[in-house]
Amino acid sequence: MQGWKNPLLYIFGIGISNLGNWIYLVAINLLVLKMTGSPAAVAGMFIIRPLAVLLTNSWSGSLIDRANKRYLMIGADIIRGLLVALIPFLESVWAIYGVMFLISAAGAFFGPSSVTYVTKLVPPEDRKRFNAWFSFTTSGAALLGPAVSGMLIMYTDIRVSIYINAVSFIVCALFIWFLPDVDSPDTPAKERDKIGLSTIARDWAAVISYAKSAKYFILVYLLFQSVMMISFALDSQEATFIKQVIHLDDRDYGLLISVAGAGYLAGSTAAALASRRMSLRMFISLGVLFSSAGYAMFYSASGFVMAALGFIVFGFFSSFANTGYSTFFQNSVPVEIMGRFSSTASLLEGMAQILLTLLLGFAAELLSVQAVCLMGALLAAAISAFLCFIIYIPSKSSHYEAQTTSTNAASAS
Repeated sequence: MQGWKNPLLYIFGIGISNLGNWIYLVAINLLVLKMTGSPAAVAGMFIIRPLAVLLTNSWSGSLIDRANKRYLMIGADIIRGLLVALIPFLESVWAIYGVMFLISAAGAFFGPSSVTYVTKLVPPEDRKRFNAWFSFTTSGAALLGPAVSGMLIMYTDIRVSIYINAVSFIVCALFIWFLPDVDSPDTPAKERDKIGLSTIARDWAAVISYAKSAKYFILVYLLFQSVMMISFALDSQEATFIKQVIHLDDRDYGLLISVAGAGYLAGSTAAALASRRMSLRMFISLGVLFSSAGYAMFYSASGFVMAALGFIVFGFFSSFANTGYSTFFQNSVPVEIMGRFSSTASLLEGMAQILLTLLLGFAAELLSVQAVCLMGALLAAAISAFLCFIIYIPSKSSHYEAQTTSTNAASAS
């Protein structure tokens, strides 16, 4: 257990931050709605993060791979905490949008930095178990956060929930401060490189070169992310489907969301307990196939019971999929370019996600919500089945075995 001291410290820190984020999410939606009375103003908040990603991720990876990851994460959390604390004092929704953009920009640095940091912090043989427990805290925060926020808003004030999120970022930064510095101290020249257009161009070339040399990893990555992007696009039609197709009221809608959260929490617990017994191949294949099946069940539903069953299946098995894929990613991408690869991938995924979501919404207007979403779910299931075939190619088994630190950089070739 001594070897798990630092990973557990990281999990607790991020878990507190995630809980604060979910508490904040409910509050900021209600605050903007209260200020404007406009559902469109609330919807506008959901394009701020993708916009921040598009404007920062083309160059943020170059900085991340050259900076001290621990200090970068601490700085990003402190900045986000201070910015969130400003929101209750703002009287203009446009000012809130501006601060939220800066918060999302800081988050664009934190995410890839944390992926690289965790890859260095956690030994390869422990990554699957770590990712399972990390998924457990994430799902727990998603289940508990909105409920806590609802209670706070009911008995105090909306602004209290926002302040709690600000504090949670500072607490997370404090946890990270007590973690070790995993960056090598003997590369000062590289870390002092000036980030200019030529540097960014070389870094993009390095990512492209890696992608060409790691064809199997890129294939698995593209198939998995295709399933995830279809799933996220389907999520944009979730409320419309529940309200207009199966005609559930607000109470049943809230209950369905809670059921999905409970399924995800149960799946995270099962994944953590099974991490030593199930192979990485099984985590990814079972997770992605059955989570896609859960979407198909949900969008073929005609009532509450079938919809709830679909949510439970999706929530339970998506924990396995996310745990398996995170481990596969950490074992495959060299840590030297992990920040650049993560940032570049997020940039491209963001653009594809926006286009896919708009396309699905437009198709739903022309046809019907259920028909389009069910076709999307079945397409995701078909891609998942092909991914399972790719995963179980006998000659590729080495990609799913725990790597030693020394061989990690070469594992994706």
